[in-house]
Amino acid sequence: MLKAFKFRLYPSAPQADFLVRSFGCVRKVYNLMLNDRIEAYKKHRETGEPIKLPTPAQYKKEYPFLKEVDSLALCNAQLHLKAAYNHFFRHPSSGFPKWKSRKHPVQSYTTNNQNGTIAIVAGRYLKLPKMEPVRIKLHRQLQGQIKSATISRTATGKYFVSILCETKVEAKTLTGSVIGMDLGVTSFAAFSDGTKVQNPKHLVKTSDRLSKAQRKLSRRALQAQKEGRLLAGSRNYQKQRILVAKLHEKIANQRNDFQNKLSTELVNNHDVICVETLNVTGLVRNHRLARSLQDVSWSAFLSKLTYKAEWYGKQVIRVGRWFPSSQLCSACGHRDGKKGLHIREWSCPSCGTTHDRDVNASRNIRTEGLHLLNETAQI
Repeated sequence: MLKAFKFRLYPSAPQADFLVRSFGCVRKVYNLMLNDRIEAYKKHRETGEPIKLPTPAQYKKEYPFLKEVDSLALCNAQLHLKAAYNHFFRHPSSGFPKWKSRKHPVQSYTTNNQNGTIAIVAGRYLKLPKMEPVRIKLHRQLQGQIKSATISRTATGKYFVSILCETKVEAKTLTGSVIGMDLGVTSFAAFSDGTKVQNPKHLVKTSDRLSKAQRKLSRRALQAQKEGRLLAGSRNYQKQRILVAKLHEKIANQRNDFQNKLSTELVNNHDVICVETLNVTGLVRNHRLARSLQDVSWSAFLSKLTYKAEWYGKQVIRVGRWFPSSQLCSACGHRDGKKGLHIREWSCPSCGTTHDRDVNASRNIRTEGLHLLNETAQI
């Protein structure tokens, strides 16, 4: 399997300058190819001339500085553009490929390993094409053969590398356990065994500090505008911008850590995990819930849970979006109709069982997930 290992990089000033130039060259080539593809399509519609796809090599004569950076990074920009077009054709609602901006808080490029061009040197340095080895914080050992590396810079100015390796992952011991899970906002998850995991609410806990920091950032931007100074040259604005970025980064790290620990615990202890397919895009349109839904980040959690289950030989069963998990009684199967979000407990009019809304939904999801699993096994 392919597995990524992420590490912190500590480049020197000249190395950081080379990485910044690499980000810029990759961004430049991506935008040039996107522009040429748009123009080629317009010409094709007018004259019927076949569309000729551009390549990074054709721009090096006009832009000699492209020769200074890793050519494989430019080739990967071409692959990323192709993937963006393919995704657009398959899912038009996702939108047409967008231009890459130098103002985007995260900049990155990807390069491939060819005959040892990417390697760990002396346990403290990372060898990359066209530059001196960069100091790396190797907090865990790589496993398998290195295939590629993605170097990125965050909004706070930190550098990271994600090294993709082809490795063998040993399956976890089977436990024979099947569990249903209902994701929510009040509690992050309720399980069919009656347990709940509380919502850590990382964004809510930091919202006061974040709001004050953002207001201060706005005031400094307004002050710089009144004085006719560019924001890039305003030291006070840049200091405050980095402070706001650090707060956002801390929230993201807390959320990521929580989700990784919970998903790993579920995969270790259960063989089959039944979850509900969620229409997150539609739910976020509710402006009263949008902030809370984005804070819990269900999609990111389910993504982690799915790939870890695939790694370790476990299964994630997704129940259909329209399955009425909150309307059915898990004891007798009676359907009691829709309920408002304020109803957290209810009693079944048929059998009299009192249910916790979320736990009852998770038990129904588990039952339906097992039903789908058995149907799949019979096919």
